[in-house]
Amino acid sequence: MASKEAVFSGAKDLINQLSVVIRTSYIHSPGNIAIITATDKFISMINPLVTSEGELTLELGGEFFYLNETRIRYPLEYLSNFDFLSREFRKRELGSIVFKGVPKGLDMQDFFKAFMASVFSQTPFETLSEDISTIDSLGIGRLRKVRDENIEGNADIRRVVKKAYFNAVSFTRGVINRIKSGERVGIRKAKRIVESMVDMVLEQEQLLLAMTSIKDYDDYTYYHSVNVSILSVALGQRLGLSKKALTELGLVSLFHDIGKIEIPLEILNKPTNFTNEEWKLVKKHPFWGVRAILRLQGFDYMAVRTAICAFEHHMNYDFLGYPRLRSPIELDFYSKIITLADQYDGMTSSRVYSRVPMSPDTALSIMMERAGSQLDPVLFKFFINMVGVFPVGTLVMLDTRELGLVQQSEPVFLDRPRVVVIMNNRGEKIEGKVVDLTERDPDGKFLRTIVKTMDPNKYRINLADYML
Repeated sequence: MASKEAVFSGAKDLINQLSVVIRTSYIHSPGNIAIITATDKFISMINPLVTSEGELTLELGGEFFYLNETRIRYPLEYLSNFDFLSREFRKRELGSIVFKGVPKGLDMQDFFKAFMASVFSQTPFETLSEDISTIDSLGIGRLRKVRDENIEGNADIRRVVKKAYFNAVSFTRGVINRIKSGERVGIRKAKRIVESMVDMVLEQEQLLLAMTSIKDYDDYTYYHSVNVSILSVALGQRLGLSKKALTELGLVSLFHDIGKIEIPLEILNKPTNFTNEEWKLVKKHPFWGVRAILRLQGFDYMAVRTAICAFEHHMNYDFLGYPRLRSPIELDFYSKIITLADQYDGMTSSRVYSRVPMSPDTALSIMMERAGSQLDPVLFKFFINMVGVFPVGTLVMLDTRELGLVQQSEPVFLDRPRVVVIMNNRGEKIEGKVVDLTERDPDGKFLRTIVKTMDPNKYRINLADYML
């Protein structure tokens, strides 16, 4: 029998097509050829999955869709349709669609007709449920209610943060692809995107840092560039930089790896270690970064600053990195910050040649050993203060035998962050409840304390399910 991964490899396209059908239904009346064509395509995609699985449940859980409890990952270009579909589900209080058997064309047409009509009802879920009760191959489930009255407001904030994050990734991908194709791109067009990220860091630092911790996306290069920019800006904020300086830092760090566009993809995406010749080629990307930046439109102070940091970000604090210089210079202040952010995100990310990312606390331990050699020791202290002793996304075991994920660091108590408990002391998975490790009992004793960190890969824990 095929693995779930193989069976659901086209699940993202299925969700995308479902969104297309509903969008089309808003434009055309039932029976229109455009709706029939879109519906037939959806049926051709769903039937093999139903045939393989017997019964198929498409469920909305938080910000993600699941197919038979397997979360559906999707590329950036599908984000708009995924978000649209999740909103349509919520409008109808719809949590799941169950395909009990292979649906027929008329069954799906009747379902979509009922789906569109239900949105005008005062009780949309009940109306939809009643209208499709005669369709034997389909069933629906209600959207699970949230328990905390503040969760809806928090969800809205999370959606705004997520949108800002993905907008930045989308912009970065567009710029890199245009530069690759030989187009002239103005660096200042990135300013609005970076300003939005700076605002988010100032208002929702922990949520944006949580986005950088998920590491569950394809296209490492684009996400890495945005993550380094966010981490750099967050560190700059801790250092007391002005908003103008934070925007400059965010812009400069966004383009720190632009030189990698010159490295052939077969080398950049190589699943094994580089040969000596390949490594020599990779180490040229700081030079190529300078060349790419200086070719951008609007040659000015920011372009020069960006080129300098692209050139310096691998030199290291002790100048024993690359490229090597005949005589040491004073590294740009932004370069020192970017080196920290670049190393941390690189070590904690999954890449082609390193599918299992390093845990955040392990990465910090290695960086601590490098402080004073590769890394500026003073800036590293600020970095530790920013991410905490247990960074966002770290899996921890508590002295209560509960298992949890670090959700937010605590500036005053670096070893006592806020934690999402995901497994109780009996080893049973639970819906994450947030606990504050600074909380004490009447005698002044801490209610919970971290005993040790754990490997999330061992427990097959998906950070995105909890951090978003």
